[in-house]
Order: sequence, then structure tokens, then C-alpha cells
Amino acid sequence: MKKVLHAYYSGRVQGVGFRFTAQRIAGELKITGWARNLGDGRVEIKAEAEEGNLQNFLSQINNSFNRYIQDTEINWEPATGEFRDFRIRF
Repeated sequence: MKKVLHAYYSGRVQGVGFRFTAQRIAGELKITGWARNLGDGRVEIKAEAEEGNLQNFLSQINNSFNRYIQDTEINWEPATGEFRDFRIRF
């Protein structure tokens, strides 16, 4: 079943390629949504796909950036179908 993952990552997650890596992984897993830096130093991600793909996405993000991530806040929401691709928001 499709879901929306809304995640906030904190730590040293800006300036290390976090958003671009998230975009690459999302493309490989056919995930739509976006990633953006926040003014408080966190990265926010909103992603939509089948739940299994989103779990795989989370796992790959954590494996790639575990030394930079200090905390992760994850919320699950109903799918909306609002996204067409995965973008980096500025």
C-alpha cells in the first residue's frame, strides 16, 4: 500500500550531499516527493511510494549517513498522489 513518509533528520546533515543522495536513491526505488534543507540545520524529506520501498529508502539513507545523523523524526501519512518525481527544494 502506498504511503507518505515525512522525515526530519538532524545532526551534521547539511553540506554532505544528503539531499542529492536521497534524490538518487528515490529515483532508483521509484519514490516521488522532495528533500530540502531547513534553516535550523535539519533536512526535511517528504516521500511517497509503496511502504516497502520507503522502508528500503530509510535503510539506505541511514546506511549512507549514519555517522552524520544525530536524530530522526519519522511520521507516516496517507498517500496523496501529489508528487510526480523526487526533487530537491531550495
